[in-house]
Amino acid sequence: MEAFLTPQFWIAVGQIIMIDILLGGDNAVVIALACRSLPEAQRAKGIMWGTAGAIVLRVILIAFALTLLAIPYLKLVGGVLLVWIGVKLLLPQDEEEHSNIAASDKLWGAVKTVIVADLVMSIDNVIAIAGAAQGAGEQHQMPLVIFGLLVSIPIIVWGSQLVLKLMDRFPLIITLGGMLLGWIAGTMIHTDPGLVTYIPQDKIWHYGMGIAGALLVLAIGKLASGRGQPPAAQA
Repeated sequence: MEAFLTPQFWIAVGQIIMIDILLGGDNAVVIALACRSLPEAQRAKGIMWGTAGAIVLRVILIAFALTLLAIPYLKLVGGVLLVWIGVKLLLPQDEEEHSNIAASDKLWGAVKTVIVADLVMSIDNVIAIAGAAQGAGEQHQMPLVIFGLLVSIPIIVWGSQLVLKLMDRFPLIITLGGMLLGWIAGTMIHTDPGLVTYIPQDKIWHYGMGIAGALLVLAIGKLASGRGQPPAAQA
């Protein structure tokens, strides 16, 4: 019980909530699109069961991810993927990416659509959350993951519009979110079982690699965003 009162635990909880809000904002869009053809009386049920199914599925995926991260060099691979996810977060979003989400006029059809779509879209969340949970100690990783998801999913589903407006008004939130993923990537790579004999396992290296990962995401993201901009019109 004492471990739940440590700063490391609550820092990891905050990271998981922020990751889910930043990377899971699409869930609200998917739920809305999948349930839009349901009768009014069934929409609440579709949202509730679809969200519940998505949460259970994600907890199972994260449990597998936490186990896999104990294998040598998989944290290295996961760290590289997190850097890519962080960079992707900083790039302009494709407005057409949800156009293939089919609506269903049957309750369980809509629920199935929500769960399947969430499975396809949740790989980045799973990797990032598993990485964030590493800092809480092995005995408390799954309780941490479940707690973080239970807190963040309602925020995503019912507060997504507010979150999106805040992101539009304060783009720094997205930048900080991308850098957070870079930080997690760096600290994850630092604790890779296959690299611990080559990298000093002290706080200076741990935080140093976290900072390096955050700055790497910021640098690549800014560079990629700059290249993606159309050339300025000639005077």
